[in-house]
Amino acid sequence: MTDNEVSRSSTRVRFPRIGPRAYEHPADRGAMAGLRAVPGVAEVLKAASGLFSERGERLLALASAIRVGDKQYPKLDTLRVECAETLDLDTVPNVFVERNPVANAMTVGIDEPFIVLTTSLVEALDTESLRFVIGHEMGHVLSGHAVLRTLLLRLLHLQMTIAFIPAGALALRAAIAALREWFRKAELTCDRAGLLCGQDPAAALRTHVYLAGGTDLTQIDIPSFLQQAKEYEEVDDIRDSIHKLRSVEGMSHPFAVVRAAQLQRWAASEEYRAILAGDYLRRDEDSPTSTLSDDMKSAAKSYKEGFANSTDPLAKVLNDVGDALSGAAGKVFSKFGTGGREEPESPN
Repeated sequence: MTDNEVSRSSTRVRFPRIGPRAYEHPADRGAMAGLRAVPGVAEVLKAASGLFSERGERLLALASAIRVGDKQYPKLDTLRVECAETLDLDTVPNVFVERNPVANAMTVGIDEPFIVLTTSLVEALDTESLRFVIGHEMGHVLSGHAVLRTLLLRLLHLQMTIAFIPAGALALRAAIAALREWFRKAELTCDRAGLLCGQDPAAALRTHVYLAGGTDLTQIDIPSFLQQAKEYEEVDDIRDSIHKLRSVEGMSHPFAVVRAAQLQRWAASEEYRAILAGDYLRRDEDSPTSTLSDDMKSAAKSYKEGFANSTDPLAKVLNDVGDALSGAAGKVFSKFGTGGREEPESPN
């Protein structure tokens, strides 16, 4: 943390009662809508994670890390309180700083989520970049991601325990893969929350540059950095596409360069500007159970558009195969609907 003071900007917009669905990534929105809409799902997840003690996790953080407050890391405490105020959280989550050479931040816990920042991250980032990071983690709290995130962490620990049981290991691997795919989308959602907290796209970009390996910004050319994402997204060899799939399979976060490009595009969007102007969905107005179908369609549309617009050769193949299968299925079902008779084709 390189700045001497935390500036309290009078121009930074606050978002009273903002609902997380106001800024959620469409694919993440579909997954979380299902969790919120189906009665008892949260209880089932809590039961599944009951093999572990959340109380123990909080005690571990209390005993091995520094709890941020007005007398310990006071500048971080100011950021903590301001981010919670900006997103209008009902409770300000605790933040801990742990000694770790790996730059990381995470939100864990089910009943009382708390945020952990590593010393490597705190030492490397400037104040406004840390505001973005803390706002990102507050987004996890507001969206309810901490439940599934905590379950994912616990399943990863459990995976090592039952690896000797082939059937159990395979089932667990499938669950972990599904959770990781969801969490990669959740990270894109919470990058948006971080941007809303700081309202400084440049600070968000500095964070992503650092996570990608930029230790000295004077040595980094931002257009060249963002060009990397374009090149990554526009590979023209199917072998590269397969390498991309293999690389991302075991990751809990999207690649830093890709995240940077995604967030900068959203920062330039009408959607972001509308939220800053106060045009967003409030929690009190939100009724996810009545829009679950719409959310699922939105998630499906996001994936479909991603495939359709992608220049990735594997994505094109999968999109073409999907269209072909869809067309063939449509013909089969139309025959059932007409008693096996072919319907005349409509003129173009």
